[in-house]
Amino acid sequence: MSTIDKKSLTVGKYVGTEHVDTLIRNYKKERWLQNSERLGKEDSLGIWFSADELEEFIQTAKQHGADGIRLCFGVYGENAPRPGMEGKQTIAFIATSSEQEGSNTTVHKDVYIKEDGKKGLLAYNAGAMFPWVIPPSTTTMEVGALMVAGKDGLSII
Repeated sequence: MSTIDKKSLTVGKYVGTEHVDTLIRNYKKERWLQNSERLGKEDSLGIWFSADELEEFIQTAKQHGADGIRLCFGVYGENAPRPGMEGKQTIAFIATSSEQEGSNTTVHKDVYIKEDGKKGLLAYNAGAMFPWVIPPSTTTMEVGALMVAGKDGLSII
């Protein structure tokens, strides 16, 4: 009987509040403000999914041979899943499977499944947008602000 050792594919790490606050502050200054001005409305600052649906997607991905999930930034077109999401950014989850290419190179290939006789990407999208496009009925949220110095003075975002 032989055992095959599987290498851990961990690449991320847990981070603290200060780290996350810095990421969000930088994002608001470097991307969000310009995106919102260009759109003529506030762009999304984040996407919310329930823990249950994420667990279900991860379980489905694993059942189809995935060992990772790639997060892709995207923008909704005019056929957005819900009204008010048009033009706003989003995140899509794509199931991936790692393969070794050469001695030191690992590639993460997208996982495709057959559904209704067609081969398609195993992916997940259409979470709740923050700021909320359609406010959830029983969710409590914290809202923060950031003051940015620009060419026209100070702005609160």
